[in-house]
Amino acid sequence: MERFLVIIASAAVGTGFYYWMAQMVKKQSMRDYIFSHQWLLHPNAICYWRAAMAIVGFFLYFYFGYQSIGILIFTVAAILDGVDGIVARSCDLVTRWGEWLDPFCDKLTYLPPMLGFAYAGILSPKLVWILISIELVGQFFARHILKLLKTSGAANNFGKIKAIICFGLVIFCALIEKNPFIVDIGDEVLIACIILSAASLFFKFIPNKLYADILSTLNFFCGITSLYFTYQCSFVWAILVIILGQLFDLFDGRMAVKHGGTKYGPYLDDIADFVSFGLAPAYIIYQSEGMFGLIFGLIFVAGVAYRLIRFVTVDKKKKDLPEGIFNGLPSPAGALIVLGAALVVPPDNLWLMALLSVFLMVSNIRFAHLGRVVLKHLPKPLFFLMSATIIVCIAFILKTKSVQLFGCLILSSVVVYMIAGRKWLK
Repeated sequence: MERFLVIIASAAVGTGFYYWMAQMVKKQSMRDYIFSHQWLLHPNAICYWRAAMAIVGFFLYFYFGYQSIGILIFTVAAILDGVDGIVARSCDLVTRWGEWLDPFCDKLTYLPPMLGFAYAGILSPKLVWILISIELVGQFFARHILKLLKTSGAANNFGKIKAIICFGLVIFCALIEKNPFIVDIGDEVLIACIILSAASLFFKFIPNKLYADILSTLNFFCGITSLYFTYQCSFVWAILVIILGQLFDLFDGRMAVKHGGTKYGPYLDDIADFVSFGLAPAYIIYQSEGMFGLIFGLIFVAGVAYRLIRFVTVDKKKKDLPEGIFNGLPSPAGALIVLGAALVVPPDNLWLMALLSVFLMVSNIRFAHLGRVVLKHLPKPLFFLMSATIIVCIAFILKTKSVQLFGCLILSSVVVYMIAGRKWLK
């Protein structure tokens, strides 16, 4: 309990400083102060300070027995990772050296304690070394090549989400060390960090205009993989893969807006959506209810197809429909209704949820786009934190095998989106 309170207090101190700085840096007087004290408050200087703090916290925790002080210092150092970005953007102090330095200091902050917890028996040493290897390749080898190619080595979304999860994983290890009754999901979360780190490295070498198409392709393969798992009656895995496809679908829209794409991108996106959010959930309905479910599975597929065709041929041309606003519930959200219900609703009643989903999708009820409208109202740090939370929740579900909890989380997310998707209509 004592350690839990220390972590809460540390997070409160760090978060309070983050929001204080976020507000203060909007004032010209604060920006002038930063320019006159760059040795202390320049973004690169903040990187040096937080890396030094993390190293001090590491030795205090693992070698000198001052674990509470070590946790406090590490937590504040982790939250300072957001402060340097705020200062860089607000004061126009973004530099190529800073783009390299920021992720390097991130690694100096979370990799040493991860290694310490690995050899303390809390994390898998093998997995930690795999993560370290990928991180070092990305930091020194890949970034050197990118520098020669005169391409930015700044962290992408995968890298930023990974960093948040890594910081959280270190805090979680400190908590579980003194509270063994807590469900240990350390290695599962560590695997997610490895995947995100590899994805971050991979996408650094991909031309920006191909981001959206690659993510749409990954979404498509998630749909195909889900069909296979459903055929094997592995419904939870089938649903998990579709959830992963939804994350790819969320990011492909953001990448298309930010970097553009190829002329085939919109068609690829529609095909991927139809497979992942139409065919795959419909097959789950059929496998859950047999021939009776076949009827409603076909109705669901028809509803998704109608929803996509109407969007492409009608809604996109409507001048009275603001940009980022949908007629009818988007197909990813419609799929989530069926997927969540498949885990918590008795099979005999799944058809009712399928009909509800189809009704909402083909209706003219307006909903805001999740990525282009709803998430735009969220500060970037909150978006990355939300994405990291989703990944950690999936790791927890895989560890505990709590099917009912998984279904409830899916349905809850749909309800939250439907409320938010109505609140932020233009």
